[in-house]
Amino acid sequence: MTTTDPLAPFQWLNVSENEGGGALGVIFSMAFLRGLEPAEVVRRFSLGEHSGEEADFGILSERVYEFVEETHGGEGGGHVGVLQAGEWCVAIEPFGWWVTDHAVVSRLSRGCEVLAVTRHDYAAEHSFEYAIDGTVVMGYRLRHPHERSGTDPDRLNDFMRELGMGLDEPVDDTAWHAAWDANYETAVPRGFALAAKVTGVPLTPALLDRPMLVGPIAPAW
Repeated sequence: MTTTDPLAPFQWLNVSENEGGGALGVIFSMAFLRGLEPAEVVRRFSLGEHSGEEADFGILSERVYEFVEETHGGEGGGHVGVLQAGEWCVAIEPFGWWVTDHAVVSRLSRGCEVLAVTRHDYAAEHSFEYAIDGTVVMGYRLRHPHERSGTDPDRLNDFMRELGMGLDEPVDDTAWHAAWDANYETAVPRGFALAAKVTGVPLTPALLDRPMLVGPIAPAW
């Protein structure tokens, strides 16, 4: 009898820097927005200044590289690529983390639904935010699934348990260390697996081969 690893399809999002970092590198975010068209998603990221231009992931990567070179990396990637995937739009933010900022995800989610995941291997932490109509209903740092926040922190518990996440707070040092060891390497693929369960969007490398609308992220963010 064979068993299927539920995290295997998401390991392409978890490639270490020593192994090249994968297609998206070791700092990036993805947001999933339901209730908006791609052009409106770009407008929200740009605070109404841009509706996006038809491009591909290669162009997005070039824009991000140029922005990071100019800003020395302290302001994220400066650009987002947006494409439609069923009922949801997927917004890809290379070298960025803005979509899981509480103020930003709340603003993006006004009148719609937004789920966002950030991988950040350096100064910040991997994180997950789920907001509906301007309110964060659930969020957590990917390596600390027992520390959930928001207006409905238990909303996704069933999905999280299906992915093997420990949701109870560790009771002592031994349990803390065990939880840390269990989550350290699996946090990122579990976070994206959770996003896929909620949205139904298949997160495969082929997503990056699709045409997308590319636009700037407003400096005010």
